[in-house]
Amino acid sequence: MVLLISTTHRPATDLGYLLHKNPGRAHRFELGVGVTAVVFPEATNDRCTAALVLEVDPVGLVRNRQKPSGDGGLFDQYVNDRPYAASSLLCTAMAKAFGTAMTGRCKERPELAEAEIPLEARLPVVAARGGETFLKGLFEPLGYEVECSRLPLDASYPEWGEGRHFDVTIKGVKRIKDLLQHLAVLIPVLDDQKHYWVDEQEIDKLLRKGAGWLSAHPKKEEIARRYLRRQLHLTREALARLVDETDDPDQEEEERASEEQKLERPISLHDQRLSAVLSTLKESKAKKVLDMGCGEGRLLQLLLKERQFEKIVGMDVSYSALEKAHRRLKVERLSPNQAKRLELIQGSLMYRDKRLDGYDAAAIVEVIEHLDPPRLAAFERIVFEFARPRTVVITTPNREYNALFENLPEDGMRHRDHRFEWTRGEFRAWTEGVVERHAYGVKLLEIGPQNAKHGAPTQMAVFER
Repeated sequence: MVLLISTTHRPATDLGYLLHKNPGRAHRFELGVGVTAVVFPEATNDRCTAALVLEVDPVGLVRNRQKPSGDGGLFDQYVNDRPYAASSLLCTAMAKAFGTAMTGRCKERPELAEAEIPLEARLPVVAARGGETFLKGLFEPLGYEVECSRLPLDASYPEWGEGRHFDVTIKGVKRIKDLLQHLAVLIPVLDDQKHYWVDEQEIDKLLRKGAGWLSAHPKKEEIARRYLRRQLHLTREALARLVDETDDPDQEEEERASEEQKLERPISLHDQRLSAVLSTLKESKAKKVLDMGCGEGRLLQLLLKERQFEKIVGMDVSYSALEKAHRRLKVERLSPNQAKRLELIQGSLMYRDKRLDGYDAAAIVEVIEHLDPPRLAAFERIVFEFARPRTVVITTPNREYNALFENLPEDGMRHRDHRFEWTRGEFRAWTEGVVERHAYGVKLLEIGPQNAKHGAPTQMAVFER
């Protein structure tokens, strides 16, 4: 099983830096399904090619299956195409050999990792269930030029006809990170037969690798369905969690958030808000804490400094925000003990998620005002009916205080993405409804400078079960 990655970028041997592999020697790795190696059959200034070769043990693959497919599929048979045709097995080898390159990191040449260069990837044998039309429909929307030819069942017996395998080459001007992530998602989709059991964690993998492109792909439904082994409940959840990024919402969100922070900066409201939430979480005696809608990880940064919190999970719907949190928290530099305490996950507050169960406390800081009012009922059930942490801390703007911001138009909101901003009376009415419906108690607090008429700029509710 072979994957060839080539470039004509000059000097082409920069490909070695991008893949973190020295073109002058072979690199060998042991996998549970066999042995993989990376070699460079050509390495000149004009053209460089890296070959990822996976030698699969088909007998061991069948004998060592922890969970049989139960469908009489290829992985239950000793004679199959797995040693030769690109599949999810090859993606496992890619993750092992090119894991750092997939994250877009290049210590020696960071600017090179972010550069778009001419890249070519060839899969000499890949199963394409759906044929040439489906194959091109996966790669061409991503900006690749696709060359493919169907392979005969047996070259020695042309009368047997053609099979379902293709020799495929894709070409494009891409970052190496993007090429590898596209392949990691679309190879299993083409093959439509994963070699391992698929569960909820596979949704995270799909959304992580599909960040920035999958939501806008015309075949996203079929991609999700095949990647998740046609499990309907997983496919529905994955599609629900996809964020439409076609208009670069993360950049727009940054601009809007910057406007809000600029507005509130004279009263240091952001710092006061985080300090109040942190103090409340400490007083709750919580050990396991969720930051739901963690954004770039500012609250997580404070939580990590407190030994009281043994498990800290940050969740956000935006993978881009999670990447920024990862950088802010310097996750790769954390000590082993600190790293065990922290987890970043992608998820939505609109859908039930078993990963949110069993926590002592949850912080939801400046999040609910970004939800459409009809969705508040779903949010309420997710937090208070299903996750049910012992303590829930929610902050949101006080609309009455907006009259005191000089640069804010009359009846304007602090952030262009806010769907609403509540008065103190409206917030109190909502919290009382939560208490009545879900058997919590609540305490209302105000954060920031007090005004006799308008109150404080931020209002906070502390729910206790």
